[in-house]
Amino acid sequence: MRTIANLFGRSPFVPLQAHMDKVSICVEKVEELFAGALDNNFQEVETISKKICKLEHDADLTKNDIRNNLPKGLFLPVDRGHILEILGLQDDIADKAEDIGVLLTFENILILDAFSADFRNFLSKNVEAFHCARNIIQQLDELLESSFGGAEAEKVKRMIDHVAYNEHEADVMKRKLVKKIFTLKNELPYSSFFLWMKIIDAVSALSDLSEKLANRVRMTLESK
Repeated sequence: MRTIANLFGRSPFVPLQAHMDKVSICVEKVEELFAGALDNNFQEVETISKKICKLEHDADLTKNDIRNNLPKGLFLPVDRGHILEILGLQDDIADKAEDIGVLLTFENILILDAFSADFRNFLSKNVEAFHCARNIIQQLDELLESSFGGAEAEKVKRMIDHVAYNEHEADVMKRKLVKKIFTLKNELPYSSFFLWMKIIDAVSALSDLSEKLANRVRMTLESK
């Protein structure tokens, strides 16, 4: 796509940011998805799940355009492989958002009041970790302008540490949530119990992948 090729003329990071914007919309739809489920509006869940699938496909098209137009010469300020790895992790996040959307269409999942608040907080923390990682990607142009050093690099390193902290908090919340659901397993149909375990793992992957993305940026910084 010519538009993506033109973006590379400005900065190798602008296309990554354009892709991340599309990934972000997928993740934001996940929050809407669960808002519908928590309100027992399963028709809305189906509608939003289809939207996430379409958005993920749009992100895939952008990813493929970036890969096809990424220069192979010696004119990139960072290793080409690093850019592709960052792009791949962003793509994994969009894929996971789609997976969550699909999981919620398998059945009208039962949400007990005893764990609904814990789940909301857990979801929020995972999405927060993602947005922190997205903010790092948005800072890459400033890093380029500062030659990957100085105050800007230190700022990004602090942001990376913040993603790791959020991922740790999400892990702690996950353990508490899973433990609570296990204590309530006799109140849940087996299919709902099994599905909840899959959903919790998929949501947890949002912060896991966000931490991996942040660490990939850290490795890029350390290679300069």
